[in-house]
Amino acid sequence: MTFGLRRRENGALGAVSQRAGLPVWLWAAPLLFLGLFFFYPLSAVLRLAGEAALAEGLKGAPWSRLGGALWFTFWQACVSTLLTLLAGLPAAFVFARYRFRGKRLLSALLTIPFILPTVVAAAGFNALLGPRGWLNGLLMSAFGLNYPPVRIINTVSAILLAHIFYNTSVVIRVVGSVWAQLDNRLEQAARSLGASSWRTFLEVTLPLLRPSVLAASLLVFLFDFTSFGVVLLLGGPRFTTLEVEIYLQTMQFLNLPFSGLLSVLQLACTLSITTLYLWLNRRQPVPLSPRLSPDGLWSVRRWRQRLLVGGVIVGITFLLLLPLVALALRSFLVISPEGDLSLTLAYYRELFINRRQTFFYVPPMVALRNSLAYGAATVTISLALGLLAASALNRRGRFERWMDAILMLPLGTSAVTLGLGFLVVFTRPPVDLRSSPWLVPIAHSLVALPFVVRTIQPVLASIPSALRQAAAVLGASPWRVRREIDWPIATRAALAGAIFSFTISLGEFGATSFLARPEYPTLPVAIFRFLAQPGDLNYGQAMAMASLLMFICGLSVLVIENIERK
Repeated sequence: MTFGLRRRENGALGAVSQRAGLPVWLWAAPLLFLGLFFFYPLSAVLRLAGEAALAEGLKGAPWSRLGGALWFTFWQACVSTLLTLLAGLPAAFVFARYRFRGKRLLSALLTIPFILPTVVAAAGFNALLGPRGWLNGLLMSAFGLNYPPVRIINTVSAILLAHIFYNTSVVIRVVGSVWAQLDNRLEQAARSLGASSWRTFLEVTLPLLRPSVLAASLLVFLFDFTSFGVVLLLGGPRFTTLEVEIYLQTMQFLNLPFSGLLSVLQLACTLSITTLYLWLNRRQPVPLSPRLSPDGLWSVRRWRQRLLVGGVIVGITFLLLLPLVALALRSFLVISPEGDLSLTLAYYRELFINRRQTFFYVPPMVALRNSLAYGAATVTISLALGLLAASALNRRGRFERWMDAILMLPLGTSAVTLGLGFLVVFTRPPVDLRSSPWLVPIAHSLVALPFVVRTIQPVLASIPSALRQAAAVLGASPWRVRREIDWPIATRAALAGAIFSFTISLGEFGATSFLARPEYPTLPVAIFRFLAQPGDLNYGQAMAMASLLMFICGLSVLVIENIERK
């Protein structure tokens, strides 16, 4: 009987060891998706650029602009990532370890900056820090000045502040979801052995958080590296990144060969950065005993805890929420030629009136419905593919390391290049998707998929193998082990990935401006249409639509987060 039990255990453990063959099959769907909707369109654009280069040459290429754009791209991305980590890690700790009033509401509000279109965020910073913004207005009134004392728009500081504004929620979500599941007993054991709080953090907590911190850093760096709207709208014409240069060479100078060369350079940089990340994270993660429920949260009682929590809340409120408040207030205010302010709802009422009786007018509520539908489809696609890819990445072989790098390539690809690629290959036979509603969410999913993988994979990698082996000993198949051990533990990370993919879809503008049909615009596209038209009425309507987008996104995030508590 003992021999039979031992044979059963060996067979069960063998079933777990056979999981090494499963990741190859798990890669099938993500590889097919990337091959069809990323590499195929990208190769078509690069092929057209190569043909144009062979026919026309690169004699007129502005090589002098390349060095400056490349240097500034790396410099601002490094500084922005460092500043974002400094702002996001303390907030991630507070949200992961403390219980305080209004925590869920504040967590939802902090996600809103990440999903705002760049045109809306730029308008928010102008409303707060611009020459006629709230801050300059208050300072001019208080000190009797005739000129705005704060001149931050069209400077590097505006670019860095906007990047922190956008990406702090990435650090809070990615690192906080892992931090919230660390077993408190590890830190308590270190403290009982005489370690100070700082030493416990450096030698126990930080090594366990290392994969998630590197993952968040990579995501933030790639977003800053491919920054487009922030640099173009807040930095002014003096500052140019590779992404901005690709746009200028493609749309203004019609220099497709040179823009194709820049796209190749951008992809090479992205692949190199991702490879460096994989080398830094090459060691196996330490298995954890994750908490399956949000127990062990600390109450804010001592004065040091109050100072920490209060300081973090005040800091992120001023940094992330004030531009949103300034933007929302602007949608309710009319500024007279004399500078007087008055409250009004006219901008919201005008959203439902087609005064010019144009045929292509689309009510904002229809645009909002399109955005929500695209967001739901994006969550479905990216979460399904992300769970498969994150599970497959647990087998840390050479193939998986290369696939980990390949999954990050869409983040480093120009939205202009990707949009053009979709138009080239999916608007003619044999794959004609011009009338398909799935083209936009597929493009959104390419950007959302790396976020889902980077959020879920560190959690799956931290699950102790003893849990899987125990389930296998009891007769569970490898797929049942994944379904009943891995995925329930990764629920929090999956919800964080779902929030990211949904909000990315709601706020995506670059590729959508190429792909969305005129009669089916998204809310960011509709906002851009109003901002592109002169007049205070159009600007006010854009602010009203942006405020509506902020409200819907905050409400959606709250609904998704409440699923976890059921």
